[in-house]
Amino acid sequence: MREALPVATVRTQVTVPLAFPDGYATTARVFSFKGLVDGREHLALGLGDWAGALDRLAAGGEPPLVRPHSECLTGDVFGSQRCDCGPQLREAAQRIAEAGGFLLYLRQEGRGIGLYAKLDAYALQDAGLDTYQANLALGRGEDERDYSVAAQMLATLGVPRIRLLSNNPDKAEQLTRLGVTVVERVSTGIFLSPANADYLAAKAAKAAETELAEARAAAEAGAARSEVADGAAPAPAGRTPDRPFSR
Repeated sequence: MREALPVATVRTQVTVPLAFPDGYATTARVFSFKGLVDGREHLALGLGDWAGALDRLAAGGEPPLVRPHSECLTGDVFGSQRCDCGPQLREAAQRIAEAGGFLLYLRQEGRGIGLYAKLDAYALQDAGLDTYQANLALGRGEDERDYSVAAQMLATLGVPRIRLLSNNPDKAEQLTRLGVTVVERVSTGIFLSPANADYLAAKAAKAAETELAEARAAAEAGAARSEVADGAAPAPAGRTPDRPFSR
C-alpha cells in the first residue's frame, strides 16, 4: 500500500556552479522546498539537461536518473575515507549531469542518527563493532533514514518515475511504498580504501540481507496468492504457508 504524503512546494530555485577537488565542475539548479514533512532544509539539485529529462518523462520516455544522497559532513566535505560517501557524491554529480536528472541532498547525517551520534559510533567501530552494530549499541536503529521528503520533492518537481542511482535496495523499497515508480536501480561504483574496507563489507552484507528478505517475502506472497487462486484457504496471519520454500 502506498503512503500518502502532504504536498510540498518549491520555496526558491537558484543556479549554483559546482566544483569538486579533482577538478570536475558542473552547474546545478538548486531547489529548496516548503512543506517537507520533517521540517529540515533538504535540497534537490537539477543536473545536466534536467529540464529536457522532465520533458522526455512527460512524453512517456525514459525517466530521469535520480540519487537520494544522505548528508555526510566527514566524507562529503572533509574527505574522510572511513566511508565512501564523498566519492559516491562526486560520481553521482557527473553521472546525473551526463544523463539529466536530480541529486537529492538529504540532511540525515549518519544514516539518520546525527553527526555527534555518528562520531560516537565511530568510537565503537574502533573498538571492534561494525557500522550497524555500533548504531544498535547506541540505542539507535541500524539505519534510521526516511525517504519521505525525497518522495515529496520528486512529486513537487513532477517526477513520478525514476531510474534510481543507488546500491541500496531499501531506498527503492521505501520510494516505491511512497508512490515513486522505480523503473531501474542503477548501481554506483565501489570506492574501496584500506580505511573503509570493513565499512563497505558491512554495507554489502546488509544489502544482501535486505534483498534476500524481500525475495522471501515476495515468494511467500506469491505462494499465498496462488493458493487463493486455486481455491485453498490462505495461511493464517503470522504463519508461513505450508508449502515448500527454497532458501
